[in-house]
Amino acid sequence: MPDRNAILDRILAKKAVAVIRMADVGQLAKVIEAVYQGGVECIEITMTVPNAVEVIGEVSKVMGDTALIGAGTVLDADTALATIKAGAEFIVSPVFDRDVLDIAHTHDKVVIPGAFSPAEIVSAWNAGADVVKIFPATVLGPRYVKDIRGPLPQIRLCPTGGVTVDNAGEWIAAGAACVGIGTNLLDKKAIAEERFEVLTQRAQRMVASIGAATQ
Repeated sequence: MPDRNAILDRILAKKAVAVIRMADVGQLAKVIEAVYQGGVECIEITMTVPNAVEVIGEVSKVMGDTALIGAGTVLDADTALATIKAGAEFIVSPVFDRDVLDIAHTHDKVVIPGAFSPAEIVSAWNAGADVVKIFPATVLGPRYVKDIRGPLPQIRLCPTGGVTVDNAGEWIAAGAACVGIGTNLLDKKAIAEERFEVLTQRAQRMVASIGAATQ
């Protein structure tokens, strides 16, 4: 099993986390495989997915040696522990909760709590967050990341919300350590029609956007 530093290094190297929020878990494995084939190796399965803990366990068994599987929308320590036991390598939350952070670090896992204001971002970072999720980033834009990084260059930021397959590179260029992307990557129409190659193509576009920003 990778340790916390190895997990973090992989997230920072790949720079993109696919956020999976689906009601139909029957298609989830195919969705994950499709985006993985497109170059997105870090997969966040949110607690809004039916039977999410069990799903994380199943996906970890099948893809845990290739993809990096994490848990999202984790709001309390009990849920964090359950997902870690199921196989989650990183824990993501829309808010900062000290107990969630402590559980993750006790088990040598990466934790990415959510924050919005500069004060919240600094509080989460000073408490030991590995990366701070800016959420919701939809109303902020890449300029916000650049402005935060000016006086706080040491803080690793992961905007989620407002990230698209085509603008992901703009967030990275602005100073984001990585990005979280869900809806814009996971084309609902393509999934409904089982055209999973569309997801692979969208993932490839995002990886290209990020690659161009890091050259």
